[in-house]
Amino acid sequence: MSDRIVVDPITRIEGHLRIEAQMDGDRIAGAYSSGTMVRGIEIILKGRDPRDAWAFAQRICGVCTLVHGIASVRSVEDALDYPIPPNAQLIRNLMIGAQYIHDHVMHFYHLHALDWVDVVSALSADPGQTAALAQSISHWPKASPGYFSDVKKKLKGFVEAGQLGIFAKAYWGHSVYKLPPEANLMAVAHYLEALAWQRDVVQLHTIFGGKNPHPNFLVGGVASAIDLNSDSAINSKRLVQVQNVIDKMREFTDQVYVPDTLAVAGFYKDWGERGEGLGNFLCYGDLPATSMDDPDSFFFPPGVILDRDLSTVHPLDLNSADEIQEHVAHSWYDYSAGKEQGLHPYDGETTLNYTGPEPPYEQLDVGASYSWLKAPRWKGKAVEVGPLARVLMLYAKGHEQTRELVGMTLSKLELPTRALFSTLGRTAARTLETKILADAMQGWYDQLIANIKAGDTRTFNEALWEPSSWPKQCKGVGFMEAPRGALGHWIVIEDGRIANYQAVVPSTWNAGPRDSTGQPGAYEAALQDNHQLADVKQPVEILRTIHSFDPCIACAVHLSDEAGEEMLQLRVT
Repeated sequence: MSDRIVVDPITRIEGHLRIEAQMDGDRIAGAYSSGTMVRGIEIILKGRDPRDAWAFAQRICGVCTLVHGIASVRSVEDALDYPIPPNAQLIRNLMIGAQYIHDHVMHFYHLHALDWVDVVSALSADPGQTAALAQSISHWPKASPGYFSDVKKKLKGFVEAGQLGIFAKAYWGHSVYKLPPEANLMAVAHYLEALAWQRDVVQLHTIFGGKNPHPNFLVGGVASAIDLNSDSAINSKRLVQVQNVIDKMREFTDQVYVPDTLAVAGFYKDWGERGEGLGNFLCYGDLPATSMDDPDSFFFPPGVILDRDLSTVHPLDLNSADEIQEHVAHSWYDYSAGKEQGLHPYDGETTLNYTGPEPPYEQLDVGASYSWLKAPRWKGKAVEVGPLARVLMLYAKGHEQTRELVGMTLSKLELPTRALFSTLGRTAARTLETKILADAMQGWYDQLIANIKAGDTRTFNEALWEPSSWPKQCKGVGFMEAPRGALGHWIVIEDGRIANYQAVVPSTWNAGPRDSTGQPGAYEAALQDNHQLADVKQPVEILRTIHSFDPCIACAVHLSDEAGEEMLQLRVT
């Protein structure tokens, strides 16, 4: 029997993820993805006022707080047929766009780049040559020999003190790192700059949502009144701050993020030939110009692409019981109808049934249940969600800017279109999407300003606020495209209270285990695609592909003790 490599925990992600790779010599023959923590928010939400659901749902994750809040309020608005004012839609679009740009930049520099950048190698870089390299790829002002010399001294101080801190516990010196020292020093400098940059750009969420993380939301609109003459509302000063944030986002994306991605990718073109996986991609669609009831107005078009066929986009229906289902054949859950049955989220169940080994353990029993993640499927097919799915959807739908950016990237890297469906393509798609959204944010901001100048300052609809006007029974889905992919919250309301609540999140789609037919999830399939390890004791290749998805496992796993008993009660007074 071939050996199995265990990477547990996968670091530089949100949550707890275990990857096991069955090896055939130095190649991965089979891969298994296991979420090793339990979520349980669905259980906590039962019986509560649906207008309060967003505040709890946001706590699914400490990173993806905004997206769960928006998906939650949209689910209630859908169930109650509750329209929101145009200004609220624009403010939500701006907040979502800011979440993307902040999230993608942080992911590239602080989570994923270290799979490609050898930090210690930067100590041998020539600051003058580093400056010449930086100046050759962009006009970013921080590109002088003196600047890079200071960064090198700072890094040298960390190493000599034995305090690598954020750069500790990595595979520095591994043979698969290909960047020259000067490129590594440039990347380290931009890593540090991105830390300061992200501190500034999150201000957009605090302006419109009061705080970050966990900004405030409201069923029926947004929790931010517009009054240009008030110190406590969205006034002229705060709107100028929003414009400044957008400017900073666009500048850093254009002058640092996009050039760095292309520069690094140029040394790793072989990664355009591995890590594809499923070849199926799903996008719910998001960022409406009018309303969530008008998919034709969505900036991100909805649909499904199968078998890499960009000539055909299949429609999807989130309310159809035959389309989206979650499976638990290899998950530590039970369904009342049996583990082989798939359930639509309206009928979803979260019944814990841990039958795995007592931690710590050597290997998963992959023939049985091996994950706290469920396995979502679209019409029985495993699909990938996320930036690559959205960029492919825009490309397939003929979005001009996307086609230009994709063409430029492939041409510059001298790669075929097939390279889009890879670990490298997934990483590049996230960068291109950031550029596309940073530009789109200016349009939403300009429209908001135009509405205000025309006298429209409404941000909230009070029409259906009282439960006495609600139907006795209703249900709805709040969906959106989170930075990591398709996010849906399905809610069933009875007598003004939540009867059932199910969240199917991007990392459930991507990180889920096999289903009853043996289909692997997106992580598993991608690792099984052309992965050869240079050193099985330092499997950086596994990290490269897994990080290309930007895992968020806290979102994906569904509080209980080992016997499934309640551990905590929350009471709102």
